Amino acid sequence: MSAAALRALHLRRASEDPLVLPGPWDAASARVFVEAGFEALATPSAGIGESLGYGDGHTPPDEMFAAIARITRAVDVPVSADVEAGYGLPAKELVERLLDAGAVGCNLEDSDAATGTLRDPEEQAEWLAEVRAVAGDALVINARIDTFLHGGSGAAPAVARGLRYVAAGADCVYPILAPPELLSDLAEGIGAPVNAIALPGGPSPRALGASGASRVTFGGGLQRRAMDTLRGVAAELRAG
Repeated sequence: MSAAALRALHLRRASEDPLVLPGPWDAASARVFVEAGFEALATPSAGIGESLGYGDGHTPPDEMFAAIARITRAVDVPVSADVEAGYGLPAKELVERLLDAGAVGCNLEDSDAATGTLRDPEEQAEWLAEVRAVAGDALVINARIDTFLHGGSGAAPAVARGLRYVAAGADCVYPILAPPELLSDLAEGIGAPVNAIALPGGPSPRALGASGASRVTFGGGLQRRAMDTLRGVAAELRAG
């Protein structure tokens, strides 16, 4: 599947009808989501990391790209891959490895992996522009904005970063943990599709769409829900 197909799914979304992208952590879970009728998928770095025994943020790049490749080979829908902050790879190598793994989109965050702090927005925009220049139209770039993750509370800092990232070539932006009531302001201020995260106990994907999100993902939440179910099964087995 092509990036053009994934890009088209982001556009002209009706209110309350966001693009919902489940997050598979392996080939089997990817097939389950496709069998349920989902048109595209978005791998979560946290879910894959947990499934491989590393936890979030600690998966070696080689293993992450190998896991992404197993997922893309298993399904016939577009797959976007969460590759965190890019693992320090040059733009050319990052793009090549994503395309070799079969991904047609990527999620790139603006937290510095080494320090855990926000990157300078101009430096992040320059890096995103490099990724876009190398990838051309072959990747849908979802630029994650971590201002809320680092304690921010207002829309303005996220809008400022989002405008820079879209100007650099991002197709959509992902102000992770943005309060739902700010999604409309973010979408209007940035002028690009906004990705929201659906959290347990929070608004539904449809409600997030009505609030202004064009795209909804789940982080590692679906893998955690699956493990909770498996713990229940294990407890039943143990109880005989």
